[in-house]
Amino acid sequence: MKVVHFIAGIDKKEGGTAEYMRLLGSELKNHIDLIVATGFSSNPIDIEGVRIKFFQTSVFRWFSLLEEFRIFLLQEKPDIVHINGIWSPQNWGFQKKAQELGIKVILSPHGMLEPWIMAQNPWKKKLGLFLYQKKAIRRALCLHATAEMEALNIEALGFTSPISIIPNGIDLNDVKEIKKNFGTKKVVFLSRIHPKKGIELLLQAWENCNTDGWLLEIAGNGDENYIANLIRSAQDLDNVHFVGSKYGEEKWDFLRSADVMILPTYSENFGIVIAEALAVGVPVITTRGTPWHDLEVYNCGWWINLSILELQKSITRVINSSSDELANMGRKGRKLVEEKYEIKTVANQINELYQETYN
Repeated sequence: MKVVHFIAGIDKKEGGTAEYMRLLGSELKNHIDLIVATGFSSNPIDIEGVRIKFFQTSVFRWFSLLEEFRIFLLQEKPDIVHINGIWSPQNWGFQKKAQELGIKVILSPHGMLEPWIMAQNPWKKKLGLFLYQKKAIRRALCLHATAEMEALNIEALGFTSPISIIPNGIDLNDVKEIKKNFGTKKVVFLSRIHPKKGIELLLQAWENCNTDGWLLEIAGNGDENYIANLIRSAQDLDNVHFVGSKYGEEKWDFLRSADVMILPTYSENFGIVIAEALAVGVPVITTRGTPWHDLEVYNCGWWINLSILELQKSITRVINSSSDELANMGRKGRKLVEEKYEIKTVANQINELYQETYN
């Protein structure tokens, strides 16, 4: 079976969706003939063993781009096209050309229909739904959600297409070493630095807590002006540092250096960094804007409502926890990832979805 995944971009700055494509593609290639089609990037992630087709996706050459999509699909003759993400006209255009050629389409919204996202620039969202996006979602043979929470939010918008719930995953082979020694008294944030991530609330909560002897390190990339504003807002916090982007083994070292990883986000359809932190044996604080109820079920972290007060309470619990308690939570988190979120398990489920859709 041949499957083309279309994703707007796989630049390293794209964050979670690009990393999802790397992880899934590197394993899915063992099951199917996989091609990734995407927009041009000067700094793309590498997807080992997977063919990648780059398109110059400027809207100023829209009609020629649609024709390039059509020619590419005619040449490759995929059995299935899997669209990753919505709102991008390029995603819609690729889906449109695939379906005009009679190719079956699966669509993964990747959290882009979550309530917090829909509340941002709502008039643009309503216009996009009216002009093209609602029809595209409804015409997909199947929608892929990464958690039950995302599936329920999709259904709440009135979409009735079949939904397959398959989580994102991580490759445990990437984790060369599990955290062994707790007591570093460090909390880390690792994600794209964006208003959605709740960093302003985290900084306020940190300031309100007695964090003497503890350190908060914030890693990630994003809009330079926004990051500069955050840095200015934290200039009186001597134990808060912005440390830039972390990739590859440096990312794993960064996570292992922490006693706890925190992601105070407004909304995530999955939150791959949560699984990554758990995989190295580090407990996590995150919010109910993510589908990580498993943190409570497995007792490997804190799943909280997003507010300054709730963040303060969680940070205080961490500070008052012993190294042994945190290490025990870390071991439980590692077990959770092994059981539910290893990429081989996820790729098998995605492949089964393809087989069912094709047949």
